[in-house]
Amino acid sequence: MDLLTLVESIGEAPAAALLGLLTGVIFGVAAQRSRFCLRAATVEFARGRMGDKVAVWLLTFSTAVIWVQGAQMLGLFRAEDSRIMAIPGSWSGAVIGGLLFGVGMVLARGCSGRLLVLAATGNLRSVISGLVFAVVAQMTLSGWLAPARDTLAALSITSGGHNMDLLATLGLPQISGLIFGILVALIAFAVSIHNKIGLSRLVFASGVGFAVAVGWVSTFSLAQIAFDPVPIESATFTGPSANTLMFFLNNTAVLEFDIGLVPGVFLGSFLASWLTKEFKFQGFEDEANMRRAITGAAFMGFGGMLAGGCAIGNGVTGSSVFAGTAWLALLCMWIGAMITDVLVDQRGVRQPA
Repeated sequence: MDLLTLVESIGEAPAAALLGLLTGVIFGVAAQRSRFCLRAATVEFARGRMGDKVAVWLLTFSTAVIWVQGAQMLGLFRAEDSRIMAIPGSWSGAVIGGLLFGVGMVLARGCSGRLLVLAATGNLRSVISGLVFAVVAQMTLSGWLAPARDTLAALSITSGGHNMDLLATLGLPQISGLIFGILVALIAFAVSIHNKIGLSRLVFASGVGFAVAVGWVSTFSLAQIAFDPVPIESATFTGPSANTLMFFLNNTAVLEFDIGLVPGVFLGSFLASWLTKEFKFQGFEDEANMRRAITGAAFMGFGGMLAGGCAIGNGVTGSSVFAGTAWLALLCMWIGAMITDVLVDQRGVRQPA
């Protein structure tokens, strides 16, 4: 069944949700099996190691760039039509929000995407942290924290009525994005070989990047045949977590890509952990860890919404189309996470990397 037949059979909104579900399942399986996590990579890097966690992150990042840039060259997707590129971005939001998100993911011991993956494997700490993250994200989107977000985001906005395309700004040809992705992938493979990472984990790490491309291409394809406007988007967890929360709390909410994405990630991760017998209920170690995790989740909820995306939304999805604010937010997330690890964990009780 092709996409047009699917839309004619079930409608545009359910089709968008189904595409989100497909993207989410691929992401969930791949992220669970590869143990992909930006927080773990930043902590490892901050402690002077280029280990398996950095290798997995680099491979995911690079394969997302390769798949997405390759799809553009084949005419399967146009980055300039995507939601992140078509609207103005916030430089100030990327800096402040990125730093706050970086702080939060170290305190919570996982970024928002990682918390969702872990929650599906029986980690109750991640369930609670994920709920706090979603609530604060919704408050930042349209609740009590929205005025603060608007004020901070308005301090510095990209010019021209749209986000900055880094490749175009630097005067580079389109193929340079693909070449960059290949170069980073070669570095990732070198680090992987040094750390003796198994082939299976490498395949799943690249699968996370592939899931990002699936989201971009599928929503772009749907937008070409849909009667109503369809946002061209891919994997991210700040807005979708807030939207999914409201979908189950508000009976007037409608189906969309976001509503399928979050349950899809949960389903994929659950199936992967169940089939490999890794599903295991876990809770907070003590009260102090609970306070720390909840504080970190709140930081991520506000920071992610202010930055225009989470560690996945900016760090992989937005970066794969070379959106200027996404790259800046990713840099600030690394900085915030490394500083927090140095000041909190390396000077105190070390947490698992």
